[in-house]
Amino acid sequence: MGHVEIPDTDLSGPVGLRGAPRPRTAATRNRTAALEQLWRAPTAQRDPAGPAPAPARRPPARGPVLAALTDLLGLAGPAWLLLHSGDQPRPLAAAAVAGLLWAGLRGARGRYTDRLRAEPGGTARTVGAVGDWLVLIGLLAVLHTAADSPVDPATAVVAVTPGLLIAAAVAALRWWPRSARRAGRVRRVLLVGEAAGVDRAAGLLNSRTDHDYMLVAAVPVGAARLELEGVQVAGHLASCPADDDVSTVLGGVYAHAADLVLVAPGPQLTGDRLRRLGWGLHDRGVALSVLSELSGVAAERVRPVTAAGLTLLHIAPPLRGGPQAMIKNALDRTGALFGLLALAPLLLAVALSVRLSSRGPVFHRQVRQGQHNRPFTMWKFRTMVPDAEQLKAQLAVVNEVDGPLFKMRSDPRVTPVGRMLRRTSIDELPQLVNVLLGHMSLVGPRPPLPEEASRYDEREHRRLTVKPGLTGLWQVSGRSDLSWQETVSLDLWYVDNWSVAADMGLLARTVRAVTDGRGAY
Repeated sequence: MGHVEIPDTDLSGPVGLRGAPRPRTAATRNRTAALEQLWRAPTAQRDPAGPAPAPARRPPARGPVLAALTDLLGLAGPAWLLLHSGDQPRPLAAAAVAGLLWAGLRGARGRYTDRLRAEPGGTARTVGAVGDWLVLIGLLAVLHTAADSPVDPATAVVAVTPGLLIAAAVAALRWWPRSARRAGRVRRVLLVGEAAGVDRAAGLLNSRTDHDYMLVAAVPVGAARLELEGVQVAGHLASCPADDDVSTVLGGVYAHAADLVLVAPGPQLTGDRLRRLGWGLHDRGVALSVLSELSGVAAERVRPVTAAGLTLLHIAPPLRGGPQAMIKNALDRTGALFGLLALAPLLLAVALSVRLSSRGPVFHRQVRQGQHNRPFTMWKFRTMVPDAEQLKAQLAVVNEVDGPLFKMRSDPRVTPVGRMLRRTSIDELPQLVNVLLGHMSLVGPRPPLPEEASRYDEREHRRLTVKPGLTGLWQVSGRSDLSWQETVSLDLWYVDNWSVAADMGLLARTVRAVTDGRGAY
């Protein structure tokens, strides 16, 4: 049936789908006219006995090689100069290793490919470079410890910093000429399926902005009506296969200038009917995607294969051990130690401000549930009055979130200094001690209170499969502005799809989320 494209539903960056259809322009009218011409034109017949045409050879792409070479030299060159001027031993070898690691890391994370990426522009690419650089620092820290390198760690960090600046600048320059063509990359989607499937897919597409699929209309199958408001209906398919299936869907494509038909399979739209619809669409130059129920699985874990004429989707199991888990643990401990040393002056200043601004201890110690529901004592700077726990029962009736959590936007128990600490998330920094002790990770779900965990159902209890984190998807996606079910969905996605590279990207995005302060109270 041709290539079947499954849209990626990952939470990772904030990008641009909009629910309302665009006004038609000259470009879309020309595209519609071209599709109509294909519709009228006869399909070219190929002699089955004749040889298949040889595929055209593409010239080798030089852009990725040039970009990798730029990153390598952009980091290794300044690093050698700074290490050499700092009288560090073997500066050329150290700079070469750092440069090769940097280029290899950027290549492994797909920074040199030209495939479509869900990024809003140069800012997101810069954040991606910061995430790569943090991974590099972690790898260099592991190598420095394993090889007992004599290079001073502080000097090494300074030496590789110019490489980050150069990579961010180059990424922005690569994006700039393409930004004018950004609108052309958005896929205008015509959704086809039974009413329940259409409502579900339309609701998800319209509620998120981290993808390039813009829903323009729908073609329901059967007599049931759509419950979701605001979705234009471009026609209906009968409950049973009919001769006008293809013409009805193509009519919706032309009427709404769609360039992708997204099918939500169901009992009335599967098997031979779906295959024939694919034939008709592909023969007229219209792309087809089939919606998968694997909405909680990252695309990197899915591998399509064929067997006995069947299309199978192999799903890799979530990471629970192995090299990545060991690297994550090493990066957690190393990052927590460096963070505590680097932030020591700030931590001391905050401790003094908490102690002098209100009566009570500097730190708030609280029992939380960690990995596999094991309790541990979590540390935070105190942001509330000393008897806050006793007052919580009185405020339960004005809780502003659903589920087992308790949150108030204007909690009267929070002190003036505590409000500032919460706004900037500085009150969470003592949890670096928990990370250093192995109770927590730098990235993961938030650790619940014992009474919260006791109310978890089987689905929510899965959040405790991994170590809780200082930051995570909840932190970069709205924090306290999220509903309980949205928080659980984000945490479950992380539990099943985490990786070291994704952790580094979340750490970089956390900086932007903390600066923005959205959802922190």
